[in-house]
Amino acid sequence: MHETICFIGFGEAGQAIARGLRGEGVHRMRAYDLLFDGAGSLRPKTGELGVKIARDHADAVRGATLIFLAVTAKSSLEAAQSCLPGLEAGQLFVDINSVAPQKKRDTAALVAPSGALYVDAAVMAPVAPSLHKVPILASGAAAREFASRAGALGMKVEAFGEEVGAASAVKMFRSIMVKGIEALMVESMLASSEYGVERRVLASLQESFPGLDWERLSGYMLERVLSHGQRRADEMREVAATLEAMELEPVMAAATARRQQWLADLMVKHPRTEDRAALLAAIREALGASARKKVA
Repeated sequence: MHETICFIGFGEAGQAIARGLRGEGVHRMRAYDLLFDGAGSLRPKTGELGVKIARDHADAVRGATLIFLAVTAKSSLEAAQSCLPGLEAGQLFVDINSVAPQKKRDTAALVAPSGALYVDAAVMAPVAPSLHKVPILASGAAAREFASRAGALGMKVEAFGEEVGAASAVKMFRSIMVKGIEALMVESMLASSEYGVERRVLASLQESFPGLDWERLSGYMLERVLSHGQRRADEMREVAATLEAMELEPVMAAATARRQQWLADLMVKHPRTEDRAALLAAIREALGASARKKVA
């Protein structure tokens, strides 16, 4: 394993990929995250995974052969900017953030003068279960090179054209459906549980769409939104911005962002489970606390 891996951002995605690569025998890894300092520091995670801590963005990328940009949607461009002093020709700069295609193009233009090779990468499934083997769609002039080198590390990367923005467009427009269904599930189950009819609602959905396990999906989707609602809301705002740039009113994308953000703002303290009843109870408890706070 001759790659030196760098993670800019070491949240769920970075940690999962690092854990998988560690299992493949990759030992030269380092990371930088603004959350390495202060309360709730991510530093302990680096020790668990054998990842060295860099001083800053530029220090992290300096000398790395494969760089993963895995920060929040809001800070992706700023984080890339901070990496520039340490970038050099030949490095692969893989942007896995869920942002609009235009923002990927803007980031690629920012990175280009350094000589580093920008890759627009879209993570197409939850990363935690599959670790580094999570399916990734990649586009840009260096997409094929990334797919080849990532494949040697046991990763599953599909090159999808040479145009930066193509991979992220697939992810964005897929999210209209996936995140939209999640938002609908939250609204449907919360309302159904008020009347105690959620099982009958799910049974009816099962009859209409027998190819899906609606009982399982209800708990799974509620858990995903409760755990990652803020990130999903940010992504859907990127989707909405993309649609607006196309002069297509983002009715569904905007509504999905609002519902995801609503749940994120509740800051629900929920158990790590996909049990629908337990998750709905946690949401109701948070709603009650919010109502009491307003009255007070």
